[in-house]
Amino acid sequence: MYSFDYQRPPTIEEAATALASSPDAKVLAGGQTLLPTMKQRLARPSVLIDLGGIAGLQSISRKDGMLVIGAMVTHHAVANSQEVKSAIPHLADVAENIGDPQVRNRGTIGGSLANNDPAADYPAAALALGATFKTSQRTLSAEDFFQGLFTTALKENEILTEIHFPIPKRFGYARFSNPASRFALAGVAVAETAAGVRVAVTGAGADGVFRVPAMEAALSKSFAVSAIAGIAIDVKLLGSDIHAGADYRAQLIKVMARDAVTMAAS
Repeated sequence: MYSFDYQRPPTIEEAATALASSPDAKVLAGGQTLLPTMKQRLARPSVLIDLGGIAGLQSISRKDGMLVIGAMVTHHAVANSQEVKSAIPHLADVAENIGDPQVRNRGTIGGSLANNDPAADYPAAALALGATFKTSQRTLSAEDFFQGLFTTALKENEILTEIHFPIPKRFGYARFSNPASRFALAGVAVAETAAGVRVAVTGAGADGVFRVPAMEAALSKSFAVSAIAGIAIDVKLLGSDIHAGADYRAQLIKVMARDAVTMAAS
């Protein structure tokens, strides 16, 4: 590790000002990606701005038909929150199956979403549920927020503060994990909200998380596994790597979609 300036501002306004004042400053949430990359010198910020001291970023509440989760809420807190379990039970399951106990106790939902790892679980859940993202400057839809591999709409001096999840009629998420990393080789989230049915895929997309309109249309007519049985996934949308090829991931998506629908319908 190398030397850097560490700041722990008490308000989101002060954090945003500190972030804007240094062109290579980085926000520290849970640190589960940033700190390892710093140790490997793949990232070398001169300033770390720790959000852990900002009141209000660690709250979970229900408001106006939404489940509102602060950006600094840990995976462990999401998994064990009675508010989450009551509003969107399987979102608690998503959090419970992230990483290991050490990761779940340090990693945060906001950090994961802002990092937008193409194999992370929360992006699929947020996109399927039609979540909205409140930042230090504005509010963004999930479609506008996710913009490709490790890329979001967040500006250099913009900080994610809250995620608003519509409380769905039903929601399910299923993933096939890499046995070593436990990241998704393919994960599928299926949700039915007041806005309709949405299906989102993580872990498999060549450009990150994406929706599957054909499955959404089929499930809107009949929310059953049989409705999506014959739907094929375009392999051109999918990535290939040492862990799995596009053809294999296409098949995994079909299987995980079936499992997610079964979970949501139960």
